[in-house]
Amino acid sequence: MTSAHILVKGLVQGVNFRWFIRREAEQLGLVGTVKNLWDERVEIVVEGERNIIEDLVKIFSIGNGISRVDSCDIKWIESKSKFNDFNIIY
Repeated sequence: MTSAHILVKGLVQGVNFRWFIRREAEQLGLVGTVKNLWDERVEIVVEGERNIIEDLVKIFSIGNGISRVDSCDIKWIESKSKFNDFNIIY
């Protein structure tokens, strides 16, 4: 298991992007958090198998029909197994 810290830039706030990420992550069996940042990016911290996290990135890069991802910065980090589910942070 591994973790990823992901920063997503584009049209990702005000378009149900966090809910989209949460639903897709849960369907893939991933755990972690997603939150809006003050600079209009979205931050995702996710734990799971690397190939499944990469699948999540592919899914959200396509978008939810409203969102648009312009860039995605991924930092792979050692998993600390600190999450039990996937939550939206408000």
